Amino acid sequence: MVIKWFIQHQIKQSMRASIWQKTLVINIILGLVLLLMLAYLLFLGIFIDVILNEMFPDNDPIILFNSMLLYYFGLEFFIRFFMQSLPTLNLETYLHVPIKRSSIVHFVASKSIVVIGNYLSWLILIPFAVKVIVPNYSVGVALIWLLGIILLIFTNNFLATYVKRHLVGNPAIVGVFGMTSIVLVFLEQFNILSASQLSANFFGHLLEDPIFLLIPCLALLGSYSLNYFYIKSRLYPEEITHKKTQKVDRLANVRYFSRLGMTGQLLSLEMRLLWRHKRTRSMLVLAPLFWGYGLVFYPDAVEGFSLSVIMIFVGIFMTGGMMISYLSYCFSYDSNFFDVILTKYSDIRQYIRAKYILALTVSTISFLVTIPYVFISTQILFINSMIFLYNIGLLSFVLLYVSTYSRKKMDLSKGSAFNYQGFGASHWLTGLPAFFLPIVTFLPFRWAGQPETGIIVIGCLGLIGLLFHKLLLGVVIRQFKKSQYAMAEGFRQSE
Repeated sequence: MVIKWFIQHQIKQSMRASIWQKTLVINIILGLVLLLMLAYLLFLGIFIDVILNEMFPDNDPIILFNSMLLYYFGLEFFIRFFMQSLPTLNLETYLHVPIKRSSIVHFVASKSIVVIGNYLSWLILIPFAVKVIVPNYSVGVALIWLLGIILLIFTNNFLATYVKRHLVGNPAIVGVFGMTSIVLVFLEQFNILSASQLSANFFGHLLEDPIFLLIPCLALLGSYSLNYFYIKSRLYPEEITHKKTQKVDRLANVRYFSRLGMTGQLLSLEMRLLWRHKRTRSMLVLAPLFWGYGLVFYPDAVEGFSLSVIMIFVGIFMTGGMMISYLSYCFSYDSNFFDVILTKYSDIRQYIRAKYILALTVSTISFLVTIPYVFISTQILFINSMIFLYNIGLLSFVLLYVSTYSRKKMDLSKGSAFNYQGFGASHWLTGLPAFFLPIVTFLPFRWAGQPETGIIVIGCLGLIGLLFHKLLLGVVIRQFKKSQYAMAEGFRQSE
């Protein structure tokens, strides 16, 4: 009865929201697009066995389908983490009402069950089970196989929700999941551990022995329990406030920042801004994706590795991707309090220098993380080293200069997935120096048969920039002073 009461309140809250009326036409269009997507998925589910037989005529479609399921769960987890909103409830409204706390927690923990992403795959699974599994086994076996996959889908849902909740409270948990994903991809690429074989074996055993259904059941129970006890431990607002205060104090009392004077103070504020807000945290979570980008290209190029344009692109993504993401919006991040910065800090040089030091630190960490790729090929380390010098010596200043043309306000409380707020024409310009200048520098030497010399020249450009960093920083500061009032006026305008 209490759960029904909660559901009624949530429906009324959604229908009475002003955003629902303002975007009614958009909601209708999205509904039509959703129906079209559902039709495509159903069509895929009906004919997926035919597609598999045409693509892999010598393989059993059931084994092929089972071998792909683990990859699907990995992709689904990634999509859920970045795109699925966390289920929330205005707890303060109900804490004074005579309702069991466990009922409130159960409702919040199970609220994500109704997310449509949990049911889209059913349009593929059910036709495949009816058309392929039932004729080869039986209706009972097909139901057990289907139930096992559905339980794992909901397990994935609760696990992604749990990890995303820790993005605020304990980012180390997110880091552990990210590093685990990179290790699994690494093992897969080097044929140390085959995820497809593990997937085929497990779901194959599920078809042969119903006892294996216990594993999805226990996984679902465990993932739901993680969410339940996490929410229960943070049910009371005063506990949340106390924990947040402790975290802020720890980050503010880093001794190293005090040694840098005003620059260190600004650097500390910048780091706290990145950690506290949803959009910037989303950017930080992408770090493992940038660092693991080489796993897609390098293993296939172990034999006959060559210095090519593709390898330069990969080096830029891995050693400079995080820096590019930060510097492209470094002034837009401050848009909510940009006027305070202009009036409080008279020495703009320290403000710009703090951003440059943070970008330098991010790029350096990214480079150090990519050093183990040397075990694939020593030329990878050579390319990444030269690109790293280019990033910190030249590209960083170019990005800072281009960012002074930012005029769009940014709301940091929103996620980064499909969010183009704060994105202006100036950000398209960042792609020119980031990618085309190294390529333009490298190609003449590649055509002349001296690709190593071209890579060294790219690194030398970065070294020259480091030698004249004070001069380049001065150019950025002068441009910032010319644009600061136009930037402030643009930031005051809400989108």
